Amino acid sequence: MAVKVLVVDDSSFFRRRVSEILEKDSDIKVIDFAVNGQDAVEKAAKLRPDVITMDVEMPVMDGISAVKAIMKANPTPILMFSSLTREGAGATLDALDAGAVDFLPKKFEDIARNSEEAIKSLQTKVKEIGRRRMPRIAPTTTATRTPLTDNASRLNTRQTKPSVAQPDRSFNRAAAPTSSSNAGSAKASGKRYQLVAIGTSTGGPVALQTILTQLPANFPHPILLIQHMPAAFTPAFAGRLDSLCKIKVQEAKNGDRLVPGVAYLAPGGQQMMVEARGGSKTLKVFEDDSPRITYKPSVDITFASAAKAYQGDVLAVVLTGMGADGRDGARMLKQAGATIWAQDEKTCVVYGMPQAVANAGLSTESLALQDVATRVTKEVGC
Repeated sequence: MAVKVLVVDDSSFFRRRVSEILEKDSDIKVIDFAVNGQDAVEKAAKLRPDVITMDVEMPVMDGISAVKAIMKANPTPILMFSSLTREGAGATLDALDAGAVDFLPKKFEDIARNSEEAIKSLQTKVKEIGRRRMPRIAPTTTATRTPLTDNASRLNTRQTKPSVAQPDRSFNRAAAPTSSSNAGSAKASGKRYQLVAIGTSTGGPVALQTILTQLPANFPHPILLIQHMPAAFTPAFAGRLDSLCKIKVQEAKNGDRLVPGVAYLAPGGQQMMVEARGGSKTLKVFEDDSPRITYKPSVDITFASAAKAYQGDVLAVVLTGMGADGRDGARMLKQAGATIWAQDEKTCVVYGMPQAVANAGLSTESLALQDVATRVTKEVGC
């Protein structure tokens, strides 16, 4: 059965372009258009699409407000289109906080190396998130997110962790595997660790925020974060996480020395590797023009370097994401004696990357997103 899509944009050209691209795939059907956010809210309620593509800047009602309204009344997977600018990054992260599941650059040439890859990427992403079905209930939230642009009000947030709104993104799916739900009673393995590494893609920004905001300020190890994200977005995302977390979060820079209690986010469009130098570990961040490497940053590349630098003293977690990035790197970590965990199917936006690791027999735990932080903290002895 074809995935039903509602395309939302105030530009008739862009609506037509997106529709043409999506309907080149026989498994996708564009059922209607909306010309602004208010129109989108009304048509989402009336038509019940499987997926909504949403622009950010529109008249009458903007995309972020529309996402909030739709997620409250008729929760639906929403894919944002964003400009690759600092302002566009902040707005897109606000949209993800409001409930959107993922985003793509509005310029299709920024999605992939050529137009065919870009078209395929959009089609695949729509089908992947469209296969999920969201519960038709209003999400429960605890507070309102502080906009990224309101920097002044967030200078002192490190002292007391704010409550962050987390719209319900737990998609219903038949025959979802049973995951660990007794995180509080689970026992630590007693294994020695020196590093935690987390890889993710689609759905990752919300997943990472959920986990990192629960970690204590005295977390005993450095953390490497590999999130598939454009270069324009990673500085804003690192800044947002840093303002919300008790640990320090920063965009990784070449030559950074890894220290406990700091999370290093791989810069978009580049690769991040760990290098052992004497008794310390540092980061190598570099441009990668290899046509063989699809993802920049790549979970596989970072994981592989961690296996070489830390051997088995690594706890690696593979979260929600499309594709299989992280599987090969997880295999190298496993061979070195590291511990690999994966997010469970039920709480993933897209069960691609964790499934690849689980199906390869590399992960020893399948964890619900809400349990990951508790389990990681207990496992590393914090």
